[in-house]
Amino acid sequence: MFRMQKPLPPEFSEAGDSFLIESIKRSKEILGESLFILGHHYQRDDIIQFADARGDSLALSKLAAAQTAAKYIVFCGVHFMAEAADILTSDDQIVILPDLNAGCSMADMANIDQVSLCWQDLEAIVDIKNVVPITYINSAANLKAFVGRYGGSVCTSSNAQSVVKWALNKSENSKIIFFPDQHLGRNTAYDLGFNENDMVVWDPHMELGGNDKQELADAKFILWKGHCSIHQRFSTSNIADFRKQYPNGQVIVHPECSHDVVSEADLAGSTDYIIKTITAAPTGAIFGVGTEIHLVNRLATEHPDKTIVSLDPLVCPCATMFRIDLKHLAWILNMLTKGTVTNQIKVEKDIQEFAKLALDRMLEIV
Repeated sequence: MFRMQKPLPPEFSEAGDSFLIESIKRSKEILGESLFILGHHYQRDDIIQFADARGDSLALSKLAAAQTAAKYIVFCGVHFMAEAADILTSDDQIVILPDLNAGCSMADMANIDQVSLCWQDLEAIVDIKNVVPITYINSAANLKAFVGRYGGSVCTSSNAQSVVKWALNKSENSKIIFFPDQHLGRNTAYDLGFNENDMVVWDPHMELGGNDKQELADAKFILWKGHCSIHQRFSTSNIADFRKQYPNGQVIVHPECSHDVVSEADLAGSTDYIIKTITAAPTGAIFGVGTEIHLVNRLATEHPDKTIVSLDPLVCPCATMFRIDLKHLAWILNMLTKGTVTNQIKVEKDIQEFAKLALDRMLEIV
């Protein structure tokens, strides 16, 4: 979804890094405890240095829910994350996204009209009471509200397995529709002992998602045809190249990668899992990592006693995360010191109610 970010004033758009860094420091000092900056692990280093806390989607959701003192929550991440923070914080707290155009291509691969139509189609084929909708946290607030309204839950890559187990245990005939990332859904299902015969893919641009009625009736998992543009780049040939260069190395990848890549890897897990695994590894350990390049480079810098490389040397940074830069952060904080709130992310009340229900379920399941 495209959102219009207004141009920054020349004072910030044309400023050099030294001015911007000093401006951010000054604003943070003025705002004091009224300000709390959250930074996702995929952010560039010059932004992460100013984060009061950093984490993956699950950790940041918990931090947002627990943060009660600050009036302003500045979220250095993407739009769906800021929406989740607004849902989980109190009404008198203000969530701000430095650049409104920081979206998520995966989140945009499923919208409320498409999911509602899919639900209607399924209702005519199966007993809809047995269908449990699960949305990855990389989704719009109205999709989180949809799953909340129909008895489902949000999940992250850290807790997808726990959430899917919870959904399967709701009834003997539970059937799951998982969106918008087919790969996380598929990898989670395989981890729980299911196979390709238990799954179908729903393409929102095709009638019945490209399936026939019997296939949908028989499937245990209906996986939305969505993906992460970064993680889908990694391939088994990347792994083969790494093993050739580093025969004693380990491959660790994010579960947003395709199933063949996850199957070929030595280890697979969430951003938090990747960080903890590499941090705990002994000196001299070698890792080929299949995830966003800023995180890989930061891990390499923070652990100079280990060899940490990206599986794909040509992988690009997440373009939407990359939109959050020093210029936008300095501008947004400077406006706050003047008492002006810009780029507030506010989820509508009717959406917020059911979206919070779905997020609360996720936090309880964890």
